[in-house]
Amino acid sequence: MASNADFVQYVADQCSGAGEITTRKMFGDYGIYCNGLIFGLICDNRLFIKPTAAARSIVPDVCLLPPYDGARPYLYMADVDDRDFLSHLVRATCEELSQLKKKK
Repeated sequence: MASNADFVQYVADQCSGAGEITTRKMFGDYGIYCNGLIFGLICDNRLFIKPTAAARSIVPDVCLLPPYDGARPYLYMADVDDRDFLSHLVRATCEELSQLKKKK
């Protein structure tokens, strides 16, 4: 089942406090980006965030699930309604991802 475009836009709007949020359709679902850096996936109308140490420290009890068969586990964000919280989580995740990218 693919993601609904309205849900994808809602999630992008909810994360927008973190920076410029864009989405890109990928194999029927979506990658979600902040300032050009992919930080998660939207699959089957569910938001998955890359499991960085920063993200795990913010949501230590969140479930790790693969967004699709054969994928590595991501943080599954069941609640996408708290805009400030999601923006904080995305910002922290992207800060760590950008540091990891610089080290490579």
